[in-house]
Amino acid sequence: MKWLFFSYSLPAEPSKARVYIWRQIRRLGAINCQSSWVLPYSNEHLAELKRLVADISGYKGESLLIAGKALDKTQEELIAGRFRESRDEEYRELIEQCEDFFKEISRETERKNFIFAEVEENEEDLAKLKRWLTKIEKRVVEGATLRKTAVEKVKECERRFDEFTKTVYLHSQGKGTVHPGSGKPRGK
Repeated sequence: MKWLFFSYSLPAEPSKARVYIWRQIRRLGAINCQSSWVLPYSNEHLAELKRLVADISGYKGESLLIAGKALDKTQEELIAGRFRESRDEEYRELIEQCEDFFKEISRETERKNFIFAEVEENEEDLAKLKRWLTKIEKRVVEGATLRKTAVEKVKECERRFDEFTKTVYLHSQGKGTVHPGSGKPRGK
Protein backbone atom coordinates (compact mmCIF):
# COMPACT_ATOMS: atom_id res chain seq x y z
CA MET A 1 0.00 0.00 0.00
CA LYS A 2 1.19 3.52 -0.73
CA TRP A 3 1.44 5.92 2.22
CA LEU A 4 2.02 9.58 2.89
CA PHE A 5 4.64 10.34 5.54
CA PHE A 6 4.53 13.77 7.11
CA SER A 7 6.67 15.43 9.75
CA TYR A 8 7.02 19.02 10.82
CA SER A 9 8.48 21.36 13.38
CA LEU A 10 7.12 24.69 14.54
CA PRO A 11 8.45 27.45 16.78
CA ALA A 12 7.40 27.11 20.45
CA GLU A 13 5.26 30.23 20.18
CA PRO A 14 2.53 30.77 19.32
CA SER A 15 1.30 27.47 20.77
CA LYS A 16 -1.99 27.84 18.89
CA ALA A 17 -0.11 27.05 15.66
CA ARG A 18 1.07 23.68 17.02
CA VAL A 19 -2.40 22.88 18.32
CA TYR A 20 -4.03 23.88 15.01
CA ILE A 21 -1.70 21.69 12.93
CA TRP A 22 -2.06 18.75 15.31
CA ARG A 23 -5.88 19.02 15.18
CA GLN A 24 -5.89 19.13 11.37
CA ILE A 25 -3.64 16.06 11.15
CA ARG A 26 -5.78 14.16 13.63
CA ARG A 27 -8.97 15.21 11.80
CA LEU A 28 -7.56 13.52 8.70
CA GLY A 29 -7.13 10.31 10.70
CA ALA A 30 -3.33 10.25 10.59
CA ILE A 31 -1.42 8.04 13.00
CA ASN A 32 1.91 8.86 14.54
CA CYS A 33 4.52 6.25 13.78
CA GLN A 34 8.18 6.75 14.72
CA SER A 35 7.87 10.56 14.89
CA SER A 36 6.12 10.81 11.53
CA TRP A 37 2.45 11.16 10.77
CA VAL A 38 1.18 8.55 8.32
CA LEU A 39 -1.88 8.50 6.08
CA PRO A 40 -2.97 6.21 3.25
CA TYR A 41 -2.09 7.84 -0.04
CA SER A 42 -5.01 9.58 -1.71
CA ASN A 43 -5.35 12.76 -3.72
CA GLU A 44 -7.54 14.20 -0.95
CA HIS A 45 -4.95 13.46 1.76
CA LEU A 46 -2.16 14.79 -0.44
CA ALA A 47 -4.03 18.05 -1.05
CA GLU A 48 -4.80 18.47 2.68
CA LEU A 49 -1.19 17.82 3.67
CA LYS A 50 0.09 20.25 1.04
CA ARG A 51 -2.20 22.84 2.55
CA LEU A 52 -0.69 22.10 5.96
CA VAL A 53 2.82 22.43 4.50
CA ALA A 54 1.87 25.96 3.41
CA ASP A 55 0.32 26.70 6.82
CA ILE A 56 3.44 25.48 8.61
CA SER A 57 5.62 27.62 6.39
CA GLY A 58 3.39 30.59 7.24
CA TYR A 59 4.00 29.88 10.93
CA LYS A 60 7.78 29.93 10.18
CA GLY A 61 8.07 26.18 10.62
CA GLU A 62 9.44 23.35 8.49
CA SER A 63 7.77 20.24 7.15
CA LEU A 64 8.55 17.15 5.14
CA LEU A 65 5.96 15.32 3.01
CA ILE A 66 6.91 12.03 1.37
CA ALA A 67 4.90 9.43 -0.55
CA GLY A 68 6.16 5.87 -0.35
CA LYS A 69 5.71 2.27 0.61
CA ALA A 70 6.87 0.18 3.52
CA LEU A 71 9.86 -1.93 2.52
CA ASP A 72 8.65 -5.19 4.04
CA LYS A 73 5.51 -6.87 5.34
CA THR A 74 6.51 -6.34 8.98
CA GLN A 75 6.64 -2.57 8.53
CA GLU A 76 3.44 -2.60 6.48
CA GLU A 77 1.67 -4.55 9.23
CA LEU A 78 3.02 -2.16 11.88
CA ILE A 79 1.42 0.78 10.08
CA ALA A 80 -1.83 -1.06 9.32
CA GLY A 81 -2.02 -2.28 12.93
CA ARG A 82 -1.65 1.24 14.27
CA PHE A 83 -4.47 2.38 12.00
CA ARG A 84 -6.72 -0.43 13.27
CA GLU A 85 -5.90 0.46 16.88
CA SER A 86 -6.56 4.14 16.27
CA ARG A 87 -9.92 3.55 14.59
CA ASP A 88 -10.96 1.02 17.24
CA GLU A 89 -10.15 3.61 19.89
CA GLU A 90 -12.48 6.05 18.12
CA TYR A 91 -15.19 3.40 17.69
CA ARG A 92 -14.85 2.48 21.40
CA GLU A 93 -15.49 6.08 22.39
CA LEU A 94 -18.48 6.28 20.04
CA ILE A 95 -19.91 3.08 21.53
CA GLU A 96 -19.58 4.58 25.01
CA GLN A 97 -21.43 7.69 23.86
CA CYS A 98 -24.20 5.48 22.42
CA GLU A 99 -24.50 3.80 25.82
CA ASP A 100 -24.85 7.25 27.39
CA PHE A 101 -27.58 8.04 24.84
CA PHE A 102 -29.45 4.87 25.86
CA LYS A 103 -29.23 5.93 29.51
CA GLU A 104 -30.53 9.40 28.70
CA ILE A 105 -33.55 8.01 26.85
CA SER A 106 -34.23 5.59 29.72
CA ARG A 107 -33.85 8.33 32.32
CA GLU A 108 -36.31 10.62 30.52
CA THR A 109 -38.75 7.75 30.04
CA GLU A 110 -38.57 6.77 33.73
CA ARG A 111 -39.15 10.42 34.71
CA LYS A 112 -42.03 10.56 32.21
CA ASN A 113 -40.42 13.68 30.81
CA PHE A 114 -42.36 13.47 27.56
CA ILE A 115 -41.84 16.99 26.25
CA PHE A 116 -40.82 18.20 22.83
CA ALA A 117 -37.68 19.87 24.20
CA GLU A 118 -36.36 16.41 25.11
CA VAL A 119 -37.08 15.17 21.59
CA GLU A 120 -35.08 18.08 20.16
CA GLU A 121 -32.20 17.57 22.59
CA ASN A 122 -32.00 13.85 21.87
CA GLU A 123 -32.36 14.46 18.14
CA GLU A 124 -29.30 16.73 18.26
CA ASP A 125 -27.36 14.12 20.23
CA LEU A 126 -28.33 11.41 17.73
CA ALA A 127 -27.25 13.62 14.81
CA LYS A 128 -23.85 14.12 16.49
CA LEU A 129 -23.42 10.37 16.92
CA LYS A 130 -24.27 9.76 13.26
CA ARG A 131 -21.87 12.48 12.07
CA TRP A 132 -19.15 11.05 14.28
CA LEU A 133 -19.68 7.56 12.84
CA THR A 134 -19.41 9.00 9.32
CA LYS A 135 -16.16 10.79 10.19
CA ILE A 136 -14.63 7.64 11.65
CA GLU A 137 -15.68 5.55 8.66
CA LYS A 138 -13.96 8.00 6.31
CA ARG A 139 -10.71 7.41 8.21
CA VAL A 140 -10.83 3.61 8.29
CA VAL A 141 -8.05 1.89 6.36
CA GLU A 142 -8.98 -1.74 6.98
CA GLY A 143 -9.83 -4.21 9.68
CA ALA A 144 -11.22 -2.04 12.48
CA THR A 145 -12.72 -4.73 14.72
CA LEU A 146 -15.28 -2.50 16.47
CA ARG A 147 -16.86 -1.04 13.33
CA LYS A 148 -19.78 -3.48 13.20
CA THR A 149 -20.57 -2.96 16.90
CA ALA A 150 -20.45 0.83 16.52
CA VAL A 151 -22.77 0.77 13.50
CA GLU A 152 -25.21 -1.48 15.39
CA LYS A 153 -25.14 0.83 18.43
CA VAL A 154 -25.91 3.90 16.32
CA LYS A 155 -28.82 2.03 14.69
CA GLU A 156 -30.06 1.11 18.17
CA CYS A 157 -29.84 4.80 19.12
CA GLU A 158 -32.04 5.60 16.12
CA ARG A 159 -34.55 2.92 17.11
CA ARG A 160 -34.75 4.10 20.72
CA PHE A 161 -35.02 7.71 19.65
CA ASP A 162 -37.90 6.88 17.29
CA GLU A 163 -39.66 4.98 20.07
CA PHE A 164 -39.16 7.88 22.51
CA THR A 165 -40.41 10.37 19.92
CA LYS A 166 -43.57 8.31 19.34
CA THR A 167 -44.13 8.20 23.09
CA VAL A 168 -43.78 11.97 23.37
CA TYR A 169 -46.18 12.44 20.47
CA LEU A 170 -48.76 10.05 21.91
CA HIS A 171 -48.44 11.65 25.33
CA SER A 172 -48.98 15.09 23.79
CA GLN A 173 -52.17 13.72 22.20
CA GLY A 174 -53.36 12.22 25.48
CA LYS A 175 -52.99 8.67 24.16
CA GLY A 176 -50.46 7.24 26.63
CA THR A 177 -47.03 5.85 25.81
CA VAL A 178 -45.52 3.38 23.36
CA HIS A 179 -45.13 -0.16 24.61
CA PRO A 180 -41.34 -0.74 24.49
CA GLY A 181 -40.28 -2.76 21.48
CA SER A 182 -43.68 -2.83 19.78
CA GLY A 183 -44.11 0.76 18.66
CA LYS A 184 -47.81 0.40 19.60
CA PRO A 185 -49.56 2.66 22.11
CA ARG A 186 -50.53 1.40 25.52
CA GLY A 187 -53.11 2.94 27.78
CA LYS A 188 -52.52 5.97 29.98
